[in-house]
Amino acid sequence: MSAVGTSGLQRRRGGAGANGSASPAAGPSTPTGSGPGGASASAAAAVASGALGKAALTGDHRIAYDPRDLDDPQETRAHPRLTLMDECLLLGLKDRQGYLSFWNDNISYTLRGCILIELALRRRIGVSRDGAARARPLSERPLELLDSRMTGEVLLDETLRLIKGAEPMGAAQWVDLLSGETWNVTKIGFQLKQVRERLAKGLVDKGVLRTEKRNFLLFDMATHPVADSGAKDAVLRRVLTLLTSRSGTLPSPGSLYRDEGKAVSAPATRSLALLCCAFSANVLENALTHLAYDAREAAFQKADDLLADFAQWPMAPRSGAAIGSNVAGPAGGARKPGIGEGSMSTEAQGAGVSTAELAKAVRAELVRGDAGEAQFETIAAVLHVLSRMDSLL
Repeated sequence: MSAVGTSGLQRRRGGAGANGSASPAAGPSTPTGSGPGGASASAAAAVASGALGKAALTGDHRIAYDPRDLDDPQETRAHPRLTLMDECLLLGLKDRQGYLSFWNDNISYTLRGCILIELALRRRIGVSRDGAARARPLSERPLELLDSRMTGEVLLDETLRLIKGAEPMGAAQWVDLLSGETWNVTKIGFQLKQVRERLAKGLVDKGVLRTEKRNFLLFDMATHPVADSGAKDAVLRRVLTLLTSRSGTLPSPGSLYRDEGKAVSAPATRSLALLCCAFSANVLENALTHLAYDAREAAFQKADDLLADFAQWPMAPRSGAAIGSNVAGPAGGARKPGIGEGSMSTEAQGAGVSTAELAKAVRAELVRGDAGEAQFETIAAVLHVLSRMDSLL
């Protein structure tokens, strides 16, 4: 009995043939590609075949993997290492303490908007081009799934699956559902949970943050101080370039992401979206603490103006370089001064890249094909939702 049991166990482990004899070795059988290049050759063959769950040999072990989990060279080449959500969260984190302000109620809602903007920049979703949808308000025009390929970012891929399995809905409804802001119990499952914590852990994996434990009164809490200050400095530099430029002109858009060491798709649009989302999430103040009072107030007013100008379609209609098929702007004269703007010095009011310069750069990216008109309209729709957030919350 013992011999029979042992033989059967060996057959199961070694994958014996039909004759019922055990494999010569008691351990796992060795595949044919076990030479020095066997591991990489097996992986490459599996990727080329598109089969899922094939075994790739690494050392003396078999591992199962999904080729969709591997980095897409096109995604890696065209987009920065940090997503829009990563950058927005990074601006809100305190460098040494490693946590967000306990009083910030806006960032969770804004991060859901960042997810939709990031998907639009990656050409995964866009506003429906159906003629009937054009009559609806901007934030209610339905979003369509244009490309269901996974991005490699967990939150983006989870949102893609939700959009793929749902009926078309507008940007306002999607941001609400992803945030859990709904009374419809049948749509509770659309909520993305623990977004901030998952983003922080993702930044730890990317080497930007590290994990520590801090004691708060009676309990321990995981915090994520900044480990790579260069990554956060690059994000701050992009924001400050738009808000504090003395010349009013935008430097070469490619220089906004020079830290990436590659040509990033739609750099001016990404930087504009980051600035507007940071302002909406109430994390912009962390980037402006070193400025004098007048300069800081002027920067806040500039961010408010840019959000108002680009949160409509066509974008920036009075700039002379409107983005969108219909460039006729709304009726009305010049923009009225913002709250407190009249008391600022002329020098402070002139700070930052002008709306016209930024609109030209964004329009050039549309013409160049960094993203389609449906994607830019999606960005405008999400910014419109975020611009109304104070009245929604």
